[in-house]
Amino acid sequence: MPEENKENNSVPKSPEEKPAVEKSSAAPPAAAAQAPESAASGESSAKPAAPVAPAAKPAAPAAAKPAAPAATPAKPAVPAKPAGPVPEPWNAPISNGLKARFGSAVQEASTYVGQPYLVVDLAVVADVLSILRHEHQFDYCVDITAVHYPKREQQFDLLWILYSFPHNERIRVKTRIKDGEPVPSVASTWPTANWLERECYDMFGIQFAGHPDLRRILLPDGWKGFPLRKDYGIYQQDKEWVQANLHIESGQ
Repeated sequence: MPEENKENNSVPKSPEEKPAVEKSSAAPPAAAAQAPESAASGESSAKPAAPVAPAAKPAAPAAAKPAAPAATPAKPAVPAKPAGPVPEPWNAPISNGLKARFGSAVQEASTYVGQPYLVVDLAVVADVLSILRHEHQFDYCVDITAVHYPKREQQFDLLWILYSFPHNERIRVKTRIKDGEPVPSVASTWPTANWLERECYDMFGIQFAGHPDLRRILLPDGWKGFPLRKDYGIYQQDKEWVQANLHIESGQ
């Protein structure tokens, strides 16, 4: 068969079976015309991007709650105040000998912090002091002083402080007296007692019987009152004496 007839007798191909190249290359004219325009417009035709929302602020850290205060520690117990020294009985040849001589007139013989003392009746105090001076060699009268207790019947504690140079010992002798009750002077036993008794008279008004020159030693003669008595005010003065002798008004 001639080649021409071969070609004519062949089954015609359907449009769907046309080569893919033709299908793809045949773009519609409208689309082809718009392509360069959209390409040329580029960025101007694109919608602007939506603004980016600012990032949310980080949440503020929660304020830390203050820690609960620790429990107040219990205060340590205050230790009990230690007991102070107390008098103890004084058993010595001196005290025992005086007790044997005067009996209950020696009311107390004790030692306090190693310092011995005697409490005796006024009736025997001169004898006790003389024995201590001549038999036990307490040759130095250190001091004579008093303490005033205005609410007591026997208002004054009168005190002699004695010292022995030969034995290096000290002792105190005490007696109680009423206001105005005279006490035997020991100025003849210890010469230093002369001025010490005058001072007790000047400050407390205590009378010493047998004293050779009992008068004031610190305050002027004629002064009223005794400054070391508890009922004598700290600012109290003898205003009459000040006016009469210094010719001034009292500054108190």
